[in-house]
Amino acid sequence: MAKKPLKVAKTPADAEAQPQYKVEYREIQPYGSLKSLPIALEDNARAQSVAILNQVLADTMTLRDMYKKHHWQMSGATFYQLHLLLDTHYEAQAELVDMIAERIMALGGISIAMAPDVAEMTRIPRPPKGREDVPTQIARLLEAHEIILRQAHEGAEQADESGDDGTNDLLVSNIIRTGEPQVWFLAEHLAATELLRGDK
Repeated sequence: MAKKPLKVAKTPADAEAQPQYKVEYREIQPYGSLKSLPIALEDNARAQSVAILNQVLADTMTLRDMYKKHHWQMSGATFYQLHLLLDTHYEAQAELVDMIAERIMALGGISIAMAPDVAEMTRIPRPPKGREDVPTQIARLLEAHEIILRQAHEGAEQADESGDDGTNDLLVSNIIRTGEPQVWFLAEHLAATELLRGDK
């Protein structure tokens, strides 16, 4: 017995279940603009904070991805410990990315989100596609942290001066207080302490 062909929705009742997936793409808020929100902050303060936070966001997204790259490409005697440590730091940076982006949106701005925009904006030097040795990997992460921490200190001061306590708090309580211990954990791996000591 031949199967009946599938029926294509033609009536209004049938068409209700049909997804309208062919839409005209349109942007509803341009990047760089602010929408008005009753959050008791002046427009110039909000615009300043959005610009600061988008730069920190671009660099934090780059650092997050660099942690994952080095987590995958780790090698050597301390592979296991560093493999786990870098993934833990990656997770913390991923949480920061979300916090920063949501703060930007709460200020009425637009957060960057796509890899090409991040690559265009970041101040962190791009590592090669290939695998690097452990000291190079750690040194790159430390350099990236320093770039972000410097921006966070400067941005927190500017936010404080403009009365943006929320952005100041985010930069100090989250960015700085997450970044500094991560720097400590990484930097200790570059101490010149030998794994084994020879007998004298």
